[in-house]
Formats: sequence, C-alpha cells, structure tokens
Amino acid sequence: MGLGPADFARARAHMVKTQLAHRGVRDPLVLDAMGKVPREAFVGEGYEEFAYDDLPLPIGDGQTISQPYVVALMIEAAGVRAGDVVLEVGAGSGYAAAVLGRIAARVVAIERRPSLVEQARSRLERLGSGNVELHSGDGSRGWPEAAPFDVIIVSAGAPAVPEALKAQLAPGGRLLIPVGRSERYQKLLKLVRKGAAEYATENLGEVSFVPLIGEQGWTGKA
Repeated sequence: MGLGPADFARARAHMVKTQLAHRGVRDPLVLDAMGKVPREAFVGEGYEEFAYDDLPLPIGDGQTISQPYVVALMIEAAGVRAGDVVLEVGAGSGYAAAVLGRIAARVVAIERRPSLVEQARSRLERLGSGNVELHSGDGSRGWPEAAPFDVIIVSAGAPAVPEALKAQLAPGGRLLIPVGRSERYQKLLKLVRKGAAEYATENLGEVSFVPLIGEQGWTGKA
C-alpha cells in the first residue's frame, strides 16, 4: 500500500522540525509555508515516498527538485514578506514557487523547458496557487514586464550575476543566486540593491545547482 495524506502530513511536519528548524531556519513564515505545501505533489512519478527526504529528486528532463533545506534557506535569506512581488528563475517543478506563493503577494516564475512549465502549471492550479504565474522563457533575462521585484530567487547556477536581474530589482530588493565558474558547484550570493548602480553582496556558502541556461547564463542561448 502507498502512503496516504496523513502519512505525508506527518512526514512534512517531521521535515520542518528536523531538516529546517533544527538546522537554523527560524523565519515563522517560511516554516509555516514549508509545512503546508505538499512536496509529494511536485516530485517525479514514483518518488512520492521519498518526498520528505533531505535530498534533491528527479522531476523529468534531467532536472531535479531542490532539497527542502535549500528552498527554505534561500527564501529565508531573501526575507520574503507578505507584500512582496517575487521573481523565481528556474521554476522546475513549481515547488519553490508554491512555497513563495504562501508568503508573497505575487510570484512570477520562469522555466525554460515547456514540458516542465505545463506540469508545474497544472500542479499549481490544483493547489489553488492563484497568486503564482508561470512563464516559459529565458530566466537569465528576468521578466521586465513585471519588474521591479522586491525579491529575485534564482534556482540555477550562473557564471556571473546577470545584469538583467540586477536591473529588475527594486530599491532595497534582494537577489539570491548561485554563482561559480563550474556548471555544478557555486557560491550562493545575496545581493541587496542600495542605489541605481550600487549593490551589497554577501556569500552564503557553497551550493550545487543545475546550470542557468540562457543569454546571460552558461550557453548564450535560451
């Protein structure tokens, strides 16, 4: 027999306690959102029983859903609040967008693979994530139509911080992005916009994300 809703709910609560709170995630908004979004609905078929393990899982097209701790860490570091407009680059399964949607006023998410976009959109609609909009496109260029953003979270590693994303930050806006010369290993950077061309940068530690593919990413093409 497979796991039922009560089993997943218990596993989710355990994940929030052991993987997040015990490892230093303190923001009650983040913990509450992570405790409400069903990660089992966003993993690849056949991986549901592993949904609350502390590891990335396949979602198709060679992509993965990030481990819960990384999702929570990035959202907490970005300081997402109720009135914020958020851009997520590299939406993948739509899981992080769903968590962000539990906190922010509006979430614009971009994913370059159309097959993943359709799957994620279907999941978000089933969950009633009405304040999350999902687009197919080159996330390295951001989404100027909805800019400026209070928060931009990039769920893929770039060789450098895309200038387009920096330009789309609101004053005081926060950008979280993995950056490094390797396509698989990066440093998680937090940028805060202090002025028209002034940004404060903080290194939050080493991470490993799939490459950010696009005009201002790794390959130079979407």
